Amino acid sequence: MTDIRAAAASIAAARRDRTPLHPLAPEAAPRSEADGYRIQDALHDLLSAEFGALVGYKIGCTSPVMQRYLDIPHPCGGGVFAKGVHQSGVSLRAKDFVCVGVECEIAVRLACDLAPSQAPFTAEAVAPAIEAYLPAIELVDDRYSDWQTMGAPTLVADDFFAAGCVLGKPVARSAAPDLLAVVGRALINGVEVGKGTGADVLGHPHHALAWLANHLAADGKSLRAGQIVLTGSLVKTVWLDAGDKVVMELAGLGRAEVAFS
Repeated sequence: MTDIRAAAASIAAARRDRTPLHPLAPEAAPRSEADGYRIQDALHDLLSAEFGALVGYKIGCTSPVMQRYLDIPHPCGGGVFAKGVHQSGVSLRAKDFVCVGVECEIAVRLACDLAPSQAPFTAEAVAPAIEAYLPAIELVDDRYSDWQTMGAPTLVADDFFAAGCVLGKPVARSAAPDLLAVVGRALINGVEVGKGTGADVLGHPHHALAWLANHLAADGKSLRAGQIVLTGSLVKTVWLDAGDKVVMELAGLGRAEVAFS
């Protein structure tokens, strides 16, 4: 049986110290993704005092390019803490990460709760709960000795690379373009390094939101009004160096920018 507390404590220590996470001890290593999510819950409790309240979620592996890259054929979720949320134009320190990367995302901000009693959720059912869409840069951190050998359960336990986000200006749902046609471009130091569309995110970003709502509902949890959800990257993760400047452009939704000193 997995030692949930020991696993969460080991991961929390690595996160606080900004040191690479090595494979967990056999008694602490999650044996399944369900174990990973139980560890993740315990980790959130340990980290909230330092990183702030849980203000939303990220969803990984929602596009073919990311599923191929990580060799995981289904979505995975992680938490977003208050102190990890930044506004477009921010400058961050590369040394505050183990190995920082960025992803191009369509984020949503919720207008109302999506409670377990409403499940199962569909893309059509979650749409009215969305207050606004936001162009977003997901900040990810390769904080692993070797992520390719860690296994999905351990990556899930550690919030699946999540390290925060940079958000552009919100666009009201009523004023937003057709998300299927939104083209996202990743530019590093002015050079385009990736491109994708809203259709790449499980066929539509609302499908990703429905997946998350159902995933949480299965454990008796709700998505809450005001929370931010990063629905998944339109492009392959881009790993950065100190000095890099990042712009993510999402046609019809705007842009988000961040620089790393």
